[in-house]
Amino acid sequence: MPIYMLKDEVFDFPPVSRATKDGLLAIGGDLSPERLLIAYRSGIFPWYTDGEPILWWSLDPRMVMEPSGLKMTKSLWKTLESNRYSCSFDTNFEGVIRACATVPRTDDQIEEEPDDADESSTWISEDMISAYCELHELGFAHSVETYLDNELVGGLYGVSIGKVFCAESMFHTKAEASKVAFYNLCQFLIRNNFELIDAQQETSHMKRLGAAPIPRKEFIKTLKRLVNEQSLVGNWGNGSAELMQLTVDS
Repeated sequence: MPIYMLKDEVFDFPPVSRATKDGLLAIGGDLSPERLLIAYRSGIFPWYTDGEPILWWSLDPRMVMEPSGLKMTKSLWKTLESNRYSCSFDTNFEGVIRACATVPRTDDQIEEEPDDADESSTWISEDMISAYCELHELGFAHSVETYLDNELVGGLYGVSIGKVFCAESMFHTKAEASKVAFYNLCQFLIRNNFELIDAQQETSHMKRLGAAPIPRKEFIKTLKRLVNEQSLVGNWGNGSAELMQLTVDS
């Protein structure tokens, strides 16, 4: 099946049903906020190695979970009860995304590189960092930070549209630190009536946390309903976020 080539000046995507068997849908375009928001509303996300053209994906099946579906382990309960770590939202977005790009990657993350990828490589390029930092400034991308003695030791980031949180990546430098961030994210999403976490592709780590694959057709049907709900836009950590109806066309 031919791959769709995007045009810089047109923010369109082909139907996700046109993706290849491994989920590749389109090539090219840019990482502008408008295109990224349309992509996430459509069940599409960018994922490519630095030096490659931008690659856009829509996987089948899709890895998802409900915020209330987090599987709590004894070790995580013990860590939370110890109050060893503190957590915050949207206080250091750039620090989190840069840590996700540079901290050695294990399966304790949401996104994984292909098995044959160079361990030192990362799909979070400088262009990606700039693009998601801009989405953060606009109030659509968010981070959860885990601190130990005022040192950033874990966290995650993703994109929020409607009642869906599209999880991108997580990192940790101390045991359980990324899971503490994910726990706090789930609690926040529950309080604010989110219905779905999109973890994109299947990983053993997300399966242990409670995510499960579903057919893309089912995912897109649910996504279309949830992204049309009001979005919680703004800083999630300082109380300034507001519910807004997203008007980006998809």
